[in-house]
Amino acid sequence: MPSLPDAPARALNCAGRVFDISRPRVMGILNITPDSFSDGGTLLDGGRPSLDRIMRRAEAMVADGADILDIGGESTRPGAAPVSSAEELDRVIPVVERLARSIDVPLSVDTSTPVVMLEAAAHGAGLINDVRALTRPGAVRAAAATGLPVCLMHSRGEPPEMQRDPQYHDVMGVVAEFLRQRVEACTTLGIARRNIVLDPGFGFGKTADHNLTLLNRLEQLGALGFPLLVGLSRKSVIGQVTGRPVEQRLAGSLALAAIAVMKGAVIIRVHDVRETADVVRLCHAVAHERAADQ
Repeated sequence: MPSLPDAPARALNCAGRVFDISRPRVMGILNITPDSFSDGGTLLDGGRPSLDRIMRRAEAMVADGADILDIGGESTRPGAAPVSSAEELDRVIPVVERLARSIDVPLSVDTSTPVVMLEAAAHGAGLINDVRALTRPGAVRAAAATGLPVCLMHSRGEPPEMQRDPQYHDVMGVVAEFLRQRVEACTTLGIARRNIVLDPGFGFGKTADHNLTLLNRLEQLGALGFPLLVGLSRKSVIGQVTGRPVEQRLAGSLALAAIAVMKGAVIIRVHDVRETADVVRLCHAVAHERAADQ
């Protein structure tokens, strides 16, 4: 009889900060980029990151209920151009360094670049969130060297072409098998299972129907035995179902966040923190039939 998967971790050690994921948590998005699909450029001044503007946004997100902040210096939206390591470092590291001194929640760095992982960890980042699941050369070893938790996401293709007619014979099976293989590659090179989070990769090389299938059957990925992170905030699947442009997708984002939580996701990555935090708390209250967290 095959062995059962381990129970998902209930807490992550994020550079000395305990990140309790025994109940669902909200990850606030801080895109330090000029070209992210929804909020590109809003935290820049003259094309460079504005530390004062970023600090105000970060403080507001924490006040609104963000449990962790995700800092990204490379847009991975469909069609995005690649960014050099030097440019990504210039965008990300001063932000990580500033926020690590000032913000009392863990910091995640959204990167696929080994040198950025190492430098971000050295300056206070507590989690590595990689949309490429540590597949770049040297990425697994770099992540392992930091000792930090990692989030491995499924994607197919690079941003410039990933949405060109993606096809799967069985999207659930393909995503699950990819994530299983990445877990094996990571644990073989020294990343502890307790430090691994998985992300289905909504919108990354997938049609709207693929995304809906993944969300509807999210429990199947939870059965792998790892905490699940879900990022559906403002994404195109909402527009394709509702007809709403990106600036009118709050209601759709909240609906999908609620479904994700009820289907087992424990980290919800979003732009709209205050509203999502309310949804997450209510979903948790319903699931546990209590009016307040004890």
